[in-house]
Amino acid sequence: MDITSIIGLLAGLAALIGGFFLEGGTLSGLLQPNAALIVFGGTLAAVLVSFPASRLRSVPAALRFAFGRQADTNTERAAELVTMAATVRRGGVLALERQAEDHSDPYTREGLLLIVDGADPDQVRQILELDMDAKELKYGSYAKIFEAAGGYAPTMGIIGTVMGLIHVLGSLSDPSTLGSSIAVAFTATLYGVASANLIFLPIASKIKSRSQTELATMEMLLVGILALQNGDPPHLVRKKLSSFVPDDAGADSDGLPRGLL
Repeated sequence: MDITSIIGLLAGLAALIGGFFLEGGTLSGLLQPNAALIVFGGTLAAVLVSFPASRLRSVPAALRFAFGRQADTNTERAAELVTMAATVRRGGVLALERQAEDHSDPYTREGLLLIVDGADPDQVRQILELDMDAKELKYGSYAKIFEAAGGYAPTMGIIGTVMGLIHVLGSLSDPSTLGSSIAVAFTATLYGVASANLIFLPIASKIKSRSQTELATMEMLLVGILALQNGDPPHLVRKKLSSFVPDDAGADSDGLPRGLL
């Protein structure tokens, strides 16, 4: 579980609720089941209409992708590719066959098997870039679901507020309750705007951010695999991959990140 996402969500809720209470609000004024039903039920219905069932079944996977832990392994993967380059220099690409078959990362395994099988470099690039495009489309579809929910929720909040005001204005027999009734009506707007900007849209942004990180890793692996196929020496592979390694990895005397050899 990504602890920063959980902390951010809890901190946002605490700030909103704490500010409401500091302004003299009460728990009963904040918790309005009818408003919640209109906003969240309406948002859910709009999302169900907007996307086919095959896309909506990916929501659990999208949440795991957004909130799961994602370690930065670029330094380790770059070091592995540099080591493979030394192996290729000694025994050719066929020396990677066993390592390719047993590799735990599907993308790396596919690329290594392609070069071991003697595929043309252009074909290797094309196949691996198609895999990257497929990943980008998948993660993009994840984000669009939550972006849609973030767009619908405020509108549903306004609808809930208008419905509440219609009810209030239709029963003005007791003017003393007018203020509290209007306040309750605006709770729906609060639910819609808060859920969009604190839950739905941040999740979509997190998915996009993580997608960019994973695609950058795949780009690094593509560069490294093509360098292996080209027979580049380890120091050249190291130089090509250095730009993908985080700056906090440190640097050797030649300006390249440590940990690649």
